[in-house]
Amino acid sequence: MSDSTEKKAGLQKTRVGIVTSDGMDKTIVVKVTRRVPHPRFKKIVKKSSKFFAHDENQEAKVGDRVLIEETKPRSKKKCWELKEVLSH
Repeated sequence: MSDSTEKKAGLQKTRVGIVTSDGMDKTIVVKVTRRVPHPRFKKIVKKSSKFFAHDENQEAKVGDRVLIEETKPRSKKKCWELKEVLSH
């Protein structure tokens, strides 16, 4: 019975990116760049996405390389949280 009542955490997505903004209170904007082949021409191109992440202790600064993890939505745009700062 205890197995059915316990909730197991699923695998959350993680991303590594660069902080582009830290001006908001407890929120950072992280730019994640990925390299993918072009659908038609097969040349490798860079695509980037912006993620709003929760930073409870406000430890990440602009230019830091950070690891973010998916979480439940905290606001309209913010559904990621900072796991660790990889480099300053």
